[in-house]
Amino acid sequence: MKRPAPYETLTLDPRLVRALRSDHAGEAGAVEIYRGMLACTRNPQLRRFAETHLRTEQQHLAFFDSWLSPAGRSHALPLWRLAGWLLGAVSALGGARMAFQTVRAVESFVDDHYAAQLQLLAPATELIVLADTIASFREDELEHRDDAALYPGNFSAAQGHPDCEQFLPGSRPSRKFG
Repeated sequence: MKRPAPYETLTLDPRLVRALRSDHAGEAGAVEIYRGMLACTRNPQLRRFAETHLRTEQQHLAFFDSWLSPAGRSHALPLWRLAGWLLGAVSALGGARMAFQTVRAVESFVDDHYAAQLQLLAPATELIVLADTIASFREDELEHRDDAALYPGNFSAAQGHPDCEQFLPGSRPSRKFG
């Protein structure tokens, strides 16, 4: 017998539902970022990187699929998917360095998002499995960020190059101006 989905048996705080909806949309976008990269690059390092991290993002998306009813998912999901694919494609067309820097910036933002969400979940002992899973996903995202920074030819402000993070919406530096 199939276990009921969490959304069928739990009454969740509306703030948590919004956070899960955001997580779901973000993971759907992340899947598409890597698909966009794969569609637009022949660079073997970038392809291996994107293929590896795509599998992780697909697992994350499947988890959030199970926590949200289809009706509870973002109505803008097709736009998030398109935006993700375009971000991945454009960054790959700009070269491996740009693609890796884009992943670094996106994953830094995701780290902040998951950290805030874990604080929201902290008092909810009945949701410890969800909190533990999100903490694990946060570690995965940090690994993606750190992997992107390790690739040869990647650049950083410390090497005398501008840091792409300042130009990406939602990244730490650009939030100061928004």
